[in-house]
Amino acid sequence: MKILKRWGVGGSNLAHRKDAMAYKRELYEEVINALKEWERASIAFQEAVGHDEVDVAIYTLEAAERRYQIQLKAAKQAKVDWDAFRNGSYFG
Repeated sequence: MKILKRWGVGGSNLAHRKDAMAYKRELYEEVINALKEWERASIAFQEAVGHDEVDVAIYTLEAAERRYQIQLKAAKQAKVDWDAFRNGSYFG
């Protein structure tokens, strides 16, 4: 019985692998979205006029930057293979 578990008989290992790949894909997409959000916030900050608009732009930029850092850290901990996602080999 131990040998069968180690070999992944029953497909549970395959299901776990697919779940892991789906999780990594989701993390990759979240990192990309967070980066785009940070870029938009950066542009909004550069174009801000007036004290209130600058304050809002700073707050938005800092929040977007923090979100990007959090998503990037999660992706690194999950060992997301960036090149594989960029080249499409994960999405065959």
